[in-house]
This record gives sequence, C-alpha cells and structure tokens, in this order.
Amino acid sequence: MRTGRLLAWYRKGARDLPWRRTRDPYSIWVSEVMLQQTQIATVIPYYRRWLKRFPTVRALARAPMDDVLKAWEGLGYYARARNLHKAARLLKKLPRTAEEWRAVTGVGAYTAAAIASIAHGERVAVFDGNVRRVLSRFEARDVTEAPPPRGKPGDWNQALMELGQRVCTPRAPRCGECPIRSDCKARASGEPERWPLKKAKKEVPHKEVAVGVIWKGGRFYVQRRAEEGLLGGLWEFPGGKREKGETFEQCLRREIREETGFRVDAGPFLVTVRHRYSHFSVELHTYHCFWRRGKAADPSSARASEGKRWVTPDEAGALAMPTANRRILDALRAAGRPPAPAF
Repeated sequence: MRTGRLLAWYRKGARDLPWRRTRDPYSIWVSEVMLQQTQIATVIPYYRRWLKRFPTVRALARAPMDDVLKAWEGLGYYARARNLHKAARLLKKLPRTAEEWRAVTGVGAYTAAAIASIAHGERVAVFDGNVRRVLSRFEARDVTEAPPPRGKPGDWNQALMELGQRVCTPRAPRCGECPIRSDCKARASGEPERWPLKKAKKEVPHKEVAVGVIWKGGRFYVQRRAEEGLLGGLWEFPGGKREKGETFEQCLRREIREETGFRVDAGPFLVTVRHRYSHFSVELHTYHCFWRRGKAADPSSARASEGKRWVTPDEAGALAMPTANRRILDALRAAGRPPAPAF
C-alpha cells in the first residue's frame, strides 16, 4: 500500500471533526466511546455537550450517575456511559499505552489502539469494520488483523477509517476517488463488494410489551432499571412482556402487581411506541392505569423510595429515560391526564 498517497489524501481532505482538533487523551477517549456503533453526525452534538458538562476526567468522576445518563440520553448503548463514569472514578491518572488502556473498564482493543495512537503516537494498529473492509478489498481476501501503522500512527489509523467511511463503503464503493485504487486487487477484479466475506443475517426477535402510566393525583409512577444490563440506571414506566394468550390489560395487571405490588386496572389507551434495538425489536402498548378499590390498592401506601418516584411530566423530563419511554412521555404530555373512571 502506498503510504504517501493515503496520508496525503487524508491530510488534504479529512473532515474537520471536533475530536481531531485535540490530542487530549480524555477528549479522544470520550469520542471513541461515543462513536462505537453510532454515526458521526449523531455523536458531534453529544460530544460537544458532554465536554462542556464534564470537561475533565475529574469532573466526570465527581458527577452523579443520573447526570451522566441524562447527558447520554438518546445516544443508546448506555453501558458505554456507565463504563466511562466507573472508569473515571477508578483512574488515578490516564493511561498512555494501548496495553494500559485495555485494562480500563469498557475499553477494548480498538478503542485502546485509537487513543494511544492519536493522543500519544504509539505505533499500534486499529481494526474495526471500516479498516477490515479497506484491507480486505485491497488484498482481495478476508483480512482479520491490521499491520502496524505507517508514517504518523494517529494519521495513518484515521486515514484508513476515513477511507472506509467515505470511499470504500459497504455498498457502491467510490473506487474512482480512492487514493490507493491503482494497487487494489478487489477493484482490479471488478467485484469490490465481494470482500470482506459477509455473514448471514440472523432473524431479529420481536417483543410485545404492556406499559402502564399509573396515576396518583397529578403525578405518575416511574422506576429506575437495575444498573447492570440493558438500559441500566435509566428511569422507565412499569410494564412487561405479554405472555401467550394474555390481553395487554391482563399483562399490565400481572406485571405491575409483580413489579410494584400495586393493584391497578388499565384505563384509556395512550400510545403504541415501536423501537428497534441491536438484537431485538419491541412494541410498547401503553395505557393509563388507575387504582383498584380495596385496602391493598390504597395509594397512600405507595410512597417514593430509592429507585421509585412519583413525578409530574416536568419532573420526568429531567430524568434520563430510554428513547422509547421518552416518546411515551411526549405522548402523555400532549394528551394530559384522563379523568379517573368510576370503578
């Protein structure tokens, strides 16, 4: 591969991205974590707001988890935010080498190599989907690792990534714009999209969930998810997956009783929210809920505690919530509280 041509192409036409204006390892670390499985255009405003809110690793370490998750809200894959926060609290100083970075919570081989090469000039290769595609097409075979960087390591790694993002794209690659096209074996074959080898796509499971907006006066109930696992630490409306043969109303009564001990009946339908995660899709069928008659359902016994709150719509807006729950909140704000039925 002709080093000079690739580096000249990158230095002349590289996109002016905010994390490319710094060699601060903390800022680069934040950018690389945010860019995992997320498009650049989506990351830019989050990155800028994050560094304004948490300008240093110490500022991040001192911040409450709720503030961290709120700053990340909508970016998805929330374990990234939790790992950043956890690592910031554990680190006494930022690592320098890729090997040291790999010992940091939430930092894998690619992220470690990116930070070390860009911030400190370590001669260590990055290998992600973009780099794999460029190298596999260049060699016309399925490449499983990258050779050591040439020239300036940070520029070389970013040049390969930029080439994969902008030119050597998964579909319809723009071979005529490629600075290394004269040596590319895939281009010479006339079938550049043949590489890298593609894996068969797995069927994505679909879940149907019943969700309840439980009212007590002018407030409704929300609960915090356990910190470990999907959407950990975020606030949500209660509910759960519908079992075979259940109506959504039956599912709501069962799930809410099991989760909270509350006895409620489903009232008016509010909204259905559809959302796609990386490994499944979901429909949230949402209903207003009201207390059932009887001592066990007395709302005066349902008090706030850690991980459980009764909130107004405005108070809920200040909490970090999953995107799908945020859309339920938007619908709730637009619709308002319905009148309580006379049971």
